[in-house]
Amino acid sequence: MTRRIDIVEVGPRDGLQNDPANLTVEQKLEFISRLEEAGVKRMESGSFVSPKAVPKMADSPAVFAGLDRSKPTRHIALALNEKGVRRAIDAQADEINFVLVASETFGRKNQGMSPQDSADMLAQCAPLIHEAGIPLSATISVAFGDPYDGEVDLGLVANLSAQCQRAGVAELALGDTIGVADPWAVRRAIDRVRIEAPDVYLRMHFHDTRGQGLANVAAAVDAGVDVIDASCGGIGGCPFAPAATGNVATEDVVYMLERGGFETGLDLAKLIETSNWLETVLKHPVSSSLSKAGGFPTKSPVTS
Repeated sequence: MTRRIDIVEVGPRDGLQNDPANLTVEQKLEFISRLEEAGVKRMESGSFVSPKAVPKMADSPAVFAGLDRSKPTRHIALALNEKGVRRAIDAQADEINFVLVASETFGRKNQGMSPQDSADMLAQCAPLIHEAGIPLSATISVAFGDPYDGEVDLGLVANLSAQCQRAGVAELALGDTIGVADPWAVRRAIDRVRIEAPDVYLRMHFHDTRGQGLANVAAAVDAGVDVIDASCGGIGGCPFAPAATGNVATEDVVYMLERGGFETGLDLAKLIETSNWLETVLKHPVSSSLSKAGGFPTKSPVTS
């Protein structure tokens, strides 16, 4: 049996939150629709955070109101606190992804919380999400390195993971928010988290700031992780992480995995087409390799 690797598309949220372009609600909905046509079944479609802190996501309620709910796509809403969780519930999010933070300074700048504060907030909000009958996932941001404090304690990441398990988190993403991870660090983190939180399904979230993204995806897959975050075109970044670039590009990840014999269920040609469309609405090039080079070359017909 061919192994399936599921891609969580984060372009409409993580991809757009730090882009210089200001897409309209209609353009965001077209982006989402194009991703659905490419076979995406789970995606971060917006975030319910402070509009002052992340103005690009201020229209998330309107985006969720405009979604075509007849399609078999689970639309994920990101939240950091109780207010955001309640707004996501009101928007009828199909899943809520709650963000914790693994370091002090970034946590204070990003969400005004220490690592333990963010875990305590999750414990406070989880019953609301469970009562609403909405699947709960979580992401531990800056799990591999902090732009201000440098190294992050893997023991702290493992402890936060255990608290996520106790809060009833079904799936946990380890986020390389600033793109500093390497394949060996990825394997160490996965092994440690599995010891502390054995019942939580793991997902990985890599930014490609230092060119390690695809290698880190391969390391995670080799370690048995079956869910990977990616952003069409490789767009993205964090407003609170200086110099952080986008996530690994969805089409680049799909190409690598499918060449390796894995299934993703995504249409590579349509992903490339969507990346090319993104360049027209963002009005700047995207960073993915496949959008420039295309897929694996096919044999040219012989002509006489």
